[in-house]
Amino acid sequence: MPTLALHVVNLRRRFDGAEPSCILQAVLGEVFTRRIAVVSSFGADSGVLLHMVAEIDANTPVLFVDTGRHFPETLEHRDRLVRHLGLSDVRSVGPSAEEVARLDADLSRATWDPDGCCAFRKVAPLQRALQGFEAWITGRKRFQSTTRSALDVFEVDGVQAKINPLARWGQAEIDAYATRHGLPVHPLAGRGFPSIGCAPCTSSILPDEGVRAGRWRGFEKTECGIHRSTVDRPTALESVK
Repeated sequence: MPTLALHVVNLRRRFDGAEPSCILQAVLGEVFTRRIAVVSSFGADSGVLLHMVAEIDANTPVLFVDTGRHFPETLEHRDRLVRHLGLSDVRSVGPSAEEVARLDADLSRATWDPDGCCAFRKVAPLQRALQGFEAWITGRKRFQSTTRSALDVFEVDGVQAKINPLARWGQAEIDAYATRHGLPVHPLAGRGFPSIGCAPCTSSILPDEGVRAGRWRGFEKTECGIHRSTVDRPTALESVK
């Protein structure tokens, strides 16, 4: 049995230049079958990946990290997409009421410790939810930020493989696919929110700003933490004090 790292290298070679739908068909139906999940924010572009997945297997587990701080529009968009695509196994995961009471009782943590807020609201719940899966699929793309510009389609994330089938696609391809398939539009997408996270940490952007410029304004923070490898990512709540 090849190591995970070698397995990922082989997948990169096998699917070099392949279209996202081809990659998804293989990893869902052949390579990982029932041992794989999709992680979705149900953000501005999430419908594209979810539509591709639903076309292959609408029973694929979809994990949504419900931080308790999402825009109401995101929750509405999630429910609308689930109905539209016929997704049958969407699992909302998030912090417990006890964790919220202990770690962010006044709901201010995002304003003074966004890393700690993300750690207990997003990173730890997703770590728990991914236990038992051998791989997970994300909607990340290279054009979204400089930190994602060299994103591989297949990655090693600790003991799991991570697949980014849309990594090579640009905004034009994303928009064309969504239009072609008549996908529901996130209510905030047309109001200057191309990247949508929690409400306290997401603002609209100006025309000349990057796609993710509205995330964590005022902080030197560009990622919530779930996409740091588990090799260098604090386990569970280790970073939360």
